[in-house]
Amino acid sequence: MAYAHFERLSALDTVFLDIEDRNTHMHVGAVSLFDAPPLLGADGLVDMDRIRRVIQVGLHRVPRYQQRLAYVPLFGSPVWVDDEHFNLSYHLRHVSLPRPGDERLLKRLTGRIMSQQLDRGKPLWELWVVEGVEGNRVALITKAHHCMIDGVGSVELSSALMRATPDIERRLDNPPHWLPRPAPTPFELVLSEIGRRAGEPLGMLRAAGRALTNPGTSLRAARDAVIGVEEAVSAGLHPTSATPLNVPIGPHRRFDWLEMDLAAVKEVKQRLGGTINDVVLAVVAGALGRFLHARGLNLKGIDFRAMLPVSVRDENERESMGNRVTMMVTPLPLDERAPRQRLQRVIDATGALKRSHQALGVKTLEEVGDSTFTTLFSAFVRLAAVTHPYNIVVTNVPGPQFQSYFLGAPMRAVYPLVPLYTNQALGIALFSYNGRLFWGFNADWDALPDLHELADATSTEFNLLRDAAAAISIGTATKPLRTPRRKRTPARGSFGASIARAERV
Repeated sequence: MAYAHFERLSALDTVFLDIEDRNTHMHVGAVSLFDAPPLLGADGLVDMDRIRRVIQVGLHRVPRYQQRLAYVPLFGSPVWVDDEHFNLSYHLRHVSLPRPGDERLLKRLTGRIMSQQLDRGKPLWELWVVEGVEGNRVALITKAHHCMIDGVGSVELSSALMRATPDIERRLDNPPHWLPRPAPTPFELVLSEIGRRAGEPLGMLRAAGRALTNPGTSLRAARDAVIGVEEAVSAGLHPTSATPLNVPIGPHRRFDWLEMDLAAVKEVKQRLGGTINDVVLAVVAGALGRFLHARGLNLKGIDFRAMLPVSVRDENERESMGNRVTMMVTPLPLDERAPRQRLQRVIDATGALKRSHQALGVKTLEEVGDSTFTTLFSAFVRLAAVTHPYNIVVTNVPGPQFQSYFLGAPMRAVYPLVPLYTNQALGIALFSYNGRLFWGFNADWDALPDLHELADATSTEFNLLRDAAAAISIGTATKPLRTPRRKRTPARGSFGASIARAERV
């Protein structure tokens, strides 16, 4: 006899469902570009049957993509259950760009795809295969709800489909069949929820007992958690300056991208100090300052802040689904025009952030929500939506630093996408892969018709920071730093490098 199966969503996963509406879409995504020949059939068209089979093999390794949402009666709590009607044909889409199939058309298509909400009655993901891309390339556009995965989790997911060699998956001729486990009845869901809530006092008593066995350590941890919650709530109560980026948004999206040489970014870090994320934030601050100044915004004394998702996954959670992140907020010096001084101000700000307990406070609120009621953490997030404690989200996810392949086709580029929140018309996501740093700019269609100018400003500001770094003598000969390019440059590298770890802010 098969037993009913379900999994409860965490407090943070539930929040991504709660805050979604017709204008605020909570899905993450990416555009990946591949050399077309290995993906084509004898007729010269994309071989969708082979792609379907390799995805079936990959889905067997990540069953969340064959699960749908269900809700506990009376309580309304969401849970994951196996989708007994799962049909890959619904989630796998196939389109072709009209000639010439240039990047402008691909960006426009991506924006249109990301402008549509996912159907909550089905597993919350889509994968679009786009042929006819200029340069004899094929694009894969992925889209998954944020309640399923975070940025680092999506990197681990890609390992189910990608390979480190061009060898083809041997199991493609006989992909595994989907055997859904029975979904629980409404009565079973209610009974389980009542039992979970009834057991919360006992869990608190056990935690108290553990604290008594090591009171010194427990008191310090409790003190740090209280300080962290105070810092997190305090940060959420102080609004930022109003900017053209912080306006009510609609459902439609624009998408643009940029590519940089990761070695050049590291060279700037080595010469001027800080981390890769510090360099990224300094470039973002410079580009936004340039962009908003051109729009007539007075930058003097502006209080502009970025929210930085930080992964808290450990080795045991590398392949787990859901979100394992906390959030930190840091100021960005948009009013500083000197590149080196701007980077130093960013380093000072992120250094103070690391010494604070802000991330611990947000993590504590999440954990309290998980162990009690998710409405507590939802209320904290909704408070942030009303008070506007940050102007923009900037997220940087590490990927493999070696060439990866999909059905033997080398992946040449991958541009990530972070969702937009209420009254935030721009989000910036970065992904490092095979010696390159890929930027994805997601924006509201109406608020940022000139999004391409921000991408250009980002390239300009990195060049200025690179030049400032090149002028610093470090006593040893160094190779000249290279300029980031908007156009596609094939990524090169050898297999054998380890997958990069997330660099904390």
